[in-house]
Amino acid sequence: MIILKVGGSVITRKDSEEPEIDSENLQRIASEIAEASPSSLMIIHGAGSFGHPFAGKYRIGSEIKDEEEFRKRRFGSALTQNWVRKLNTHICDALLDEGIPAVSIPPSAFMRAENGRIRDADLSMIESYLQEGMVPVSYGDVVLDLNISVRFSVISGDQLINHFSIRLRPERVILGTDVDGVYTRNPKKYPDARLLDIIGSLDDLESLDGTFNTDVTGGMVGKVRELLVLAERGIESEIINAGVPGNILRALRGESVRGTRIRK
Repeated sequence: MIILKVGGSVITRKDSEEPEIDSENLQRIASEIAEASPSSLMIIHGAGSFGHPFAGKYRIGSEIKDEEEFRKRRFGSALTQNWVRKLNTHICDALLDEGIPAVSIPPSAFMRAENGRIRDADLSMIESYLQEGMVPVSYGDVVLDLNISVRFSVISGDQLINHFSIRLRPERVILGTDVDGVYTRNPKKYPDARLLDIIGSLDDLESLDGTFNTDVTGGMVGKVRELLVLAERGIESEIINAGVPGNILRALRGESVRGTRIRK
């Protein structure tokens, strides 16, 4: 089984003030997945412009100090859930148009967090869908948090990869982002940024610019931290550029793709 994560920066106009799909990328990626036709696949996608602006505006995951703030946070959580669900529908529609039996799996329907980390989740339905040859499609979402001073938390697609991979033990984990992999600095701003072929420990993160690709879900450094947990458990992953035509297709086929591998 393969777990494929498609970043929100690839399938949405992430810097858009309003939620906006990147239709060209989405349709192409769906087509590449269909052409690769892996025998068993789960897809996770980020929220991009459908989630981050709302999660940031309503400060979801931060401490709630009074009843008025709770009411605002509750509304913001529901609003964010609604928008990321709309994005998920767009993605499932694109996959279904390519003949892929995609089924939506909203984390907020079966998962709870504690202090922003997944506390419990029933994956039996995901396992059942996989057994039937279907393609579960999950995504970054807002879930209930057991910490009564927080009440709601953002669970990123990267944290989902960590949790699902530990439980489901995929043969491969692929993350498609809007850059070729992990660089020492933001390659969109600094021409001297150097691509790291392999990351094997937290020590390797010390050379990274901590502000690189920062967003409400942790950015690139947060992504790598999640993947290093998997590496400790013997699960390798690779970060590639999903914006480059053919990369997703080749990666799903097991072919070599320019990127960064996270492994021990």
